[in-house]
Formats: sequence, structure tokens, C-alpha cells
Amino acid sequence: MSKRKLLVAVMMVTMVLFAASGTAFAAKTFLSIATGGTSGTYYPIGGAIAQAVSKGTDLQATAETGNASVANVNLVANGDIEVAFAQNDITFWAYTGRLMFKAPLTNLRAVAALYPEHVQLITTKDSGVKSIDDLKGKRVGVGAPGSGVEGDVRAIFQIANLKYGDMRVDFLDFGATTSRFKDNQIDAGFVVAGFPTASVMDLATTKDIALMSFSDEFLGKLSKEHPYFVASEIPAGTYRGVDTATKTPAVMAILVTHDKVPEDVIYQFTKAMFTNIADVHASHAKGREINLQSALDGLTAPLHPGAAKYYKEMGMKVD
Repeated sequence: MSKRKLLVAVMMVTMVLFAASGTAFAAKTFLSIATGGTSGTYYPIGGAIAQAVSKGTDLQATAETGNASVANVNLVANGDIEVAFAQNDITFWAYTGRLMFKAPLTNLRAVAALYPEHVQLITTKDSGVKSIDDLKGKRVGVGAPGSGVEGDVRAIFQIANLKYGDMRVDFLDFGATTSRFKDNQIDAGFVVAGFPTASVMDLATTKDIALMSFSDEFLGKLSKEHPYFVASEIPAGTYRGVDTATKTPAVMAILVTHDKVPEDVIYQFTKAMFTNIADVHASHAKGREINLQSALDGLTAPLHPGAAKYYKEMGMKVD
């Protein structure tokens, strides 16, 4: 018998044995998790969640880079990806068809709340930017076009009575924002992410950066008008050279899916993520804030039945 015929025969016998055993190649259900750019927080935590979910389950999860909240919820709503990271305010606007969403994406479903994401208004200490009004006439990075960051900036500017025309705006993602600072091409830039953010940490090693604090009065007005924002604080020493605490708004990072993903898949996903949450805690400082006790906080889309099943099993009250 030729080598080629022998190989074909072995492959056929192997396939028959797999089929007979009932543990054939279809044992794993593959799903993807849309995260964000590699310089943000979603990406490393998403990778850790993918590994946690794939451990001891019928799921094989993979973290994919993404363009953050707005792009991610569109991917999920279109059925192009199974699970995604998103901000809770963006998810609300998507589900209700507001702001950058022309029609409601009512097939969105929530899986879990993760951790607060802080608005980080980065400047340099010689920029002259001490308050939100000081952005007038400056070169300002406001987030990638249509991103969650830009959505938050628009809400903040609404309260501050600022317009893009009041400054020279640049539509930049996290990595581009820090690159423009290094090249002295912007005076201020917005990043919305869990701290410490890798790109900001990197920038602080080469530039004398500052984080702008918002007044209590401003934070109160913002939360009243946009209740998905909460007043929060970035501790002193989070970044090199930033030696005082920074008062700033925050939103919640959450995981979303869509209503066509089977109940058992999301049940396994949610259970495995929290069963192996220690792996996620070890991945990033922000990952340590993810826990079962706060998994239902700040969700702005209906809970997926698979996630609800797990939370009920854990004795949690589910609406």
C-alpha cells in the first residue's frame, strides 16, 4: 500500500472512531469577545476573560481587538460577534436609539457589569489647562470618531457649554492620543478607561503630564443630566508625576451579547468567568474590581437569560 493510501486509511479510521465515541470535533463552541485597542484596558482583561471562560467548559473563547464601545455594540447587534465590552452609557444610547445610534438596537442583552471606567483628561503641566474652560483655543484629542470616548466628551462639553468650534479638535484613539502628546501636537486629550491605562503610563515616562480635576459642582450637574456618570476619583500616584487625587466622572464597563446567542452558551460563559475570576484578577489592576457582588450594577440593557440563570443559582435577585 502506498504512503498516500495508508494516510487516507488512517484518517478515515480516526474519523470513524471519533464519530462512534460521541466526542467528535464539534465538542467546542467557538465564540469571540470584542475588546478594544491594545493600548487600552479592555484588551488585556478581555484576554483573561477568554481564558477563564475556556477553562473546563465546552466553550473556546477568543479575545479580538476592537474599536471600543460604539463599534462593539454594533458588531453584537449585527450578529457579527457574540460578546463585547462596552460602556453602560453607550449601551443605553444604543438600546434606545439615541445620539449616535439612528435606530434602537433592541436585541442587545447584558451579561455582566465589570468595573468603573474613568474619564481621564490628560494635559501637560506647561499646557495652561487647569479647568474645562481652559480647553478653548487649545489642541484637544476627543476620542476616535463615533467612539464611546467621543460620546462622553460630547456629554461633558454639553454641561460645560463648549463646542468643537471653540478649540482645535483631533479625533484620536488611545494610542494616537499619547503619540500626539509625544510629538507636541496636542495640548489635552481625553481617554475613558480603567486606570492605570497602559498608554497613559507610557506617556508619563516621557512627558510631565497632569490630569485635570473636575469641580464638585460640575460633576453634580453632569450626573444629574447624564445619570450613567458617577463622580469618582483617580488616586494620587496612579501615574508618574501625578501626586494629587483627580476628581473625575466615571461610567461602567459591561459585557454585552445579543438575544440569538443560546441560553446555555451565555450560562456557561458567565459561570466560568466568575468561577475562574482569580485568573482575571491577576491580569490587570482593574480586573481585580470585577466580582459577582457587583455583576448587576449599572446594566443598561435587559439581562440575557443565560446570565440570569447563573445569577439566580447564586442566590442573587434578578429583575
